[in-house]
Amino acid sequence: MKISPLLCGAVVAAMVPAAALADDPRDPAMRNAEARARDSAKTRALNRQENARVLERGVTWRVVRGGGRDEAADGDYASAAQDHERDMADYRRSRARYEREMAEWRRAVAECDAGNYAACDD
Repeated sequence: MKISPLLCGAVVAAMVPAAALADDPRDPAMRNAEARARDSAKTRALNRQENARVLERGVTWRVVRGGGRDEAADGDYASAAQDHERDMADYRRSRARYEREMAEWRRAVAECDAGNYAACDD
């Protein structure tokens, strides 16, 4: 079944106004500070409840790095920053090695083009 782009556009156009009204500042129910505070408290309670459910299930994300490092998402910013710095240093070393190898290859190509066919074997 082929879906028409016009149909997709109509569905998106129908959904956009609903999403835009999700947090309407002109909502009559949210005009006073008490209603906004009540709504904020309810939202905060729902967020905490969902977070508790996730933690209860023991869900965490894990990243296995190419170098064999395995880290869990425990919110340890200092550890994450160290990992980032280590990854950036690895990248800089790798990039420098790549640039050296490419410069060597370009020299060999230039020599080969100049008639030094022994340089063409590399």
